Amino acid sequence: MTRRCFPYSSICLALLWSAWGGSVIRGQSKPSFEAGAAKRIITPEPLLPISGGMGVPSAAKSKQGELTARALVFRAGSETIAVVSVDLLGFPSVLGDRARALVPRLAPESILIGATHTHSAPDCYAYPDGKGGHTGSLEYMQFVSEQVAAAINEALDRLRPAELRVASGEAKGKIAYNYYAPDLYDRRASVLQVRDLDGKPIGTLVNYAIHPEVLGSDQGILSPDLVGPLDDRIEKAAGGIALFINGAQGGMVTADNRNLEQPPRDALRAYWNDSRTWAECERIGGLLAAESLRIIDLAAWQKSPTVHNDSMEVRFPVDSAEMWQVVEGSPLKYPHRPDRTIGARVNLVDLGNAQILTIPGEALPNIGFYLKRQMRGEHNFLFGLTNDAFGYMMTKVDFNSFPAYKYISRVSLGEMTGEIYIQHAIDLIHGKTK
Repeated sequence: MTRRCFPYSSICLALLWSAWGGSVIRGQSKPSFEAGAAKRIITPEPLLPISGGMGVPSAAKSKQGELTARALVFRAGSETIAVVSVDLLGFPSVLGDRARALVPRLAPESILIGATHTHSAPDCYAYPDGKGGHTGSLEYMQFVSEQVAAAINEALDRLRPAELRVASGEAKGKIAYNYYAPDLYDRRASVLQVRDLDGKPIGTLVNYAIHPEVLGSDQGILSPDLVGPLDDRIEKAAGGIALFINGAQGGMVTADNRNLEQPPRDALRAYWNDSRTWAECERIGGLLAAESLRIIDLAAWQKSPTVHNDSMEVRFPVDSAEMWQVVEGSPLKYPHRPDRTIGARVNLVDLGNAQILTIPGEALPNIGFYLKRQMRGEHNFLFGLTNDAFGYMMTKVDFNSFPAYKYISRVSLGEMTGEIYIQHAIDLIHGKTK
């Protein structure tokens, strides 16, 4: 953990605390908690092909909504944390580190960057195409990295005294389901809001597990998918800047765009036809927004919440031949070791009465349920696809366990990925970071 201190000597601070109770410095109140927010548009112009995963991207013919990078910054005492949401399938650490390098005011481990996982955005992995090339635009990836940094820097510039409220609860209605087993998903949304001391909204963050793939990658529509209408609805109703951070949505918690008024396409397996329209994005995003605002509405405001950040690097073996080909063959030059391992940073943040744990990939919902039971916040947030986004994270008993998991096993780093992550996450939760 790295802590940054304000430019006052410890002697001066001690004298001030003794004489004034720690509340006044030369007639000015020293804020105990501050927050700031900013956003940038990252829609490519002209439009770029759409990536829904490994493979050849689909041509983009039009767009619905704007792709954005959204930053929310919290400061209490000497600790500052930036949380960023980007409307992309994933944002690997090699690009996140480019953005972090452009924010010299913060330690790299204090910047958490999560992808919404929309399946209607350009590739930011630069997958090797098997022909000596790759699937992405390196120029676009550099642009996104710069816009992420710009949003963080503006949010830092806009820090002001604030207060926080946090809540969690079931988001009701036809929002999500598990494609493989309809009831196996986490219905809870975790929500936090910050406002300044005059009551002016700064930002709202929604944490919920769902694949934003209403439109899908083969519709030819570049879009933030349901996340765009969610952000728009919250900003219109509550003010400030809205952010969405995904949860443990792997295998396969997706948007519930099933058309239940039509007969199922496979009644035996309960597979339905889907409504893959922008109107359905607006319905689901709008409903999740409304539920999130309902959940947070009665929460009490915390006047002086504390912020504490701890983190560790976790190393994962790359057993998958396909994933190793990406590591070695992408022009992004993913950092790796000769023993076929890669590293990812995992953060544990205490923010007021909330605790936040990051997941550097797509964890299956059973992992999410287990970790939330182990966490120690009154309200527990799981930030999926944050700090990295290399494939699915499964426990060893789930890996390749039945036919529906064949694909997600193939695009996982390996059988032990989930086990390794869980153990390190538990170590963080219990303060065993060495």
